[in-house]
Amino acid sequence: MGDSASRSRVSYPVFQDVNHMVIFGFGFFLTFLKRYGFSSTGFNLLIIVLGVQCSVLIEDLLIFLLQREDENSLKRITNAVVSMTAVVISTGALLGKTNPVQLILMTVVEIIVFHMSRWINETFLQVPDNLSMTHVHLFGAYFGLAVSSRFSEPLPRSEKNASTPKSDLLSMLGTLFLWVFWPSFNSVLAVDKSKAIYNTYFALAVSAVTAFLLSVLTTKDGKFRMTHIQSAVLAGGVTVGYAGHGIKYPWIAMILGLLASVISILGSYCLQRCLNPALKIHDSSGVHFTFGLPGVLGALAQVVLTVINNWTNSARQGHLVTVHIGAFCLTVSVALITGFITGLILNLKLFKTIPVSKYFEDQLYWEFPHLAVGF
Repeated sequence: MGDSASRSRVSYPVFQDVNHMVIFGFGFFLTFLKRYGFSSTGFNLLIIVLGVQCSVLIEDLLIFLLQREDENSLKRITNAVVSMTAVVISTGALLGKTNPVQLILMTVVEIIVFHMSRWINETFLQVPDNLSMTHVHLFGAYFGLAVSSRFSEPLPRSEKNASTPKSDLLSMLGTLFLWVFWPSFNSVLAVDKSKAIYNTYFALAVSAVTAFLLSVLTTKDGKFRMTHIQSAVLAGGVTVGYAGHGIKYPWIAMILGLLASVISILGSYCLQRCLNPALKIHDSSGVHFTFGLPGVLGALAQVVLTVINNWTNSARQGHLVTVHIGAFCLTVSVALITGFITGLILNLKLFKTIPVSKYFEDQLYWEFPHLAVGF
């Protein structure tokens, strides 16, 4: 009993870090729209607390049905909070286009499907529990993009689909929360926690420096662009999350952070000008090049590092590479297929889809006393 309590006391600060990151970090990260700040932070809290409860109930059901060993309660709720990252990322792709009922339904469906995807990876591909959780960014990004493909695009040059200096500042505050707590997020389920923290910090540091450099080089007037900084400084943390616990030298993490930041910024140009218009997908907060593409790079880096680390053992090397590639393909496929189906369901008349003219508007859901007559 004493040992269990001791472990809980040691683990609680890490749980707090992850909780702060998901609630404060993502809550403020999504406040860049000038008329959607109340909804960004408020709905973020709603879906997180709802999703954590659903996730814990699903874990209890799996323990009962599969006769699994019951885990420490603090670890279970930490797993639930980490799992909710997928839903919050997906919400970013749909920001301003869904009503609360649609968000709640999407949260419940996505958390169930994410657990199903993890169960398949762990059961049939023998992926360890801590590694199956690293696909949370990939799953969230591509599930959200698939759902978003079923929603109408906003009106071109919509006045509400824009930011202000104040909303950008709040969003940057969220970015800073995410940046500071990301090492805890990547290490919370890792076997070698110190190595995961070490490598994550260096990847984040290099991606931040690269983001500032590329922002200056890619703007016409040579000034920093806030959208570049908000997205690219986190890319290194997403990428190194896949293999951070197994990287032996910090320079490898630095290279991954550099590549992640480059892919994030240059990918945003390519996707916004070429891919998104062709596929008719509107990605409200750019989750594809903030989490999706860096996640793909991280999965690829995991395969390359596995080949290098097992160079002398070809049988083990082939098995591990097959497992990693299979887990990546399965995760993305499940996310895209179920996301597309979820998008179709959310657009049923039953759920009263918001008209395009009412996108990105807080006043549909929140009271604004200063706008009342006679105030």
